Amino acid sequence: MVFGLEEGAVTGPMKFGIAGVIIGLILLLIVPTWLALAIIAVSIAIPVGGYLMLDPSQRRRLKDIRRRRQIGQ
Repeated sequence: MVFGLEEGAVTGPMKFGIAGVIIGLILLLIVPTWLALAIIAVSIAIPVGGYLMLDPSQRRRLKDIRRRRQIGQ
């Protein structure tokens, strides 16, 4: 077992992460480097911006939910 997962088990966020890496590598080969880097920067900035737009109470609630492992398993 790795990180508490059964052997061969891949969680949802892990699948998105793997797909993102593969798409990023393909983009680096197909499009100019600056465009690929811009796409990567935007894909990071959107979730961060969304998190920063939350009220402090909403952020606290989100942290509590993550702590109880209801999100991101």
